[in-house]
Amino acid sequence: MTSAPLVSVIVPNYNYADVLALCLRSVQEQTYSPIEIIYVDDCSTDDSVRVAESMGVRVLSTPRNSGVCVARNLGVAHARGEVLFFLDSDVALAPDAVAQAVELLRSDPGIGAVCGNYEPVPLRRDSLVKEYRTLYRHYWYLVSEGPIKGFLPVAIIAFPAAVWAEVGPWTAELTQSEGTDVGERLAERYTVLLTSAVRGRHDDDATLRVALRKVFTRTRVHVPFFLQPRYAPGVVGSPESAASLAAALAAVTVPVPLLTGSAWTAALPVLLFATWLGIDRRMYRFVFATRTPGFGVFFVGMHFLVNLTIAAGAGVGILQWLTSRSFRRMYAKAPA
Repeated sequence: MTSAPLVSVIVPNYNYADVLALCLRSVQEQTYSPIEIIYVDDCSTDDSVRVAESMGVRVLSTPRNSGVCVARNLGVAHARGEVLFFLDSDVALAPDAVAQAVELLRSDPGIGAVCGNYEPVPLRRDSLVKEYRTLYRHYWYLVSEGPIKGFLPVAIIAFPAAVWAEVGPWTAELTQSEGTDVGERLAERYTVLLTSAVRGRHDDDATLRVALRKVFTRTRVHVPFFLQPRYAPGVVGSPESAASLAAALAAVTVPVPLLTGSAWTAALPVLLFATWLGIDRRMYRFVFATRTPGFGVFFVGMHFLVNLTIAAGAGVGILQWLTSRSFRRMYAKAPA
């Protein structure tokens, strides 16, 4: 890289006009220079294009609504930078995010990508569901900081262009799990760094229905990836899997006392719920230490629902994996 490499900030977007100006303005106000903004509109039906044009940002458009991967790949095709910085359109960067990413990439040629973290509060604080989702992901990215493998957070992520030429492109079919195969190809050759030094505020899902539907879908489509022999042992034995299993067992054993007529069996769901709480006790301590007790109780309730949804998504995904060869081979289609 040169002393001050050009950074191409690629912003794919579909129907996020309500927060797009905050995203683009955060890029325009970065402390780092030089930057080019490459906005790719995926056939939005709202005012997204007008918002971008009103801010003096050049608009590229996909020929039809094709998903975030196609939009990102189109942005890469028009990028001139030595660094490619992919940014989701519902994220507003901290002013020094690009500078921090470039510094980390230049510090070690073995680093192939730098993934950023979310701030602990959402971009717009208008929903308790957003507050839960944002704080949850902030916490897990925080405790996972450093070199990572497997899951690749892609909402805020920077690559040297030369590295991307080796590991890209984004796989168009993986609209809900696009970070998996890219992360796998990266990890074979480079270190992937997750850090809160690169950060932004995310406008997460505002309603419970949308949030749980997304959790279910993303869990289901990740099943073929995580059931690969090199990942399965770690996933099955992970705290996340244990928490989802404990939540599901706690829920399904609630009727046991009524079915058996035995009062002592009422202890079973209570013990399972206590087990579930214990698995993520460090996270709950973090939440209660940083937020009000009332929000802490809400967070615990939301996380129980999310764990139940993960268990349901994993169950459906495993059933689909057992019965569908094309589903099992979903990630075998990824480009080399």
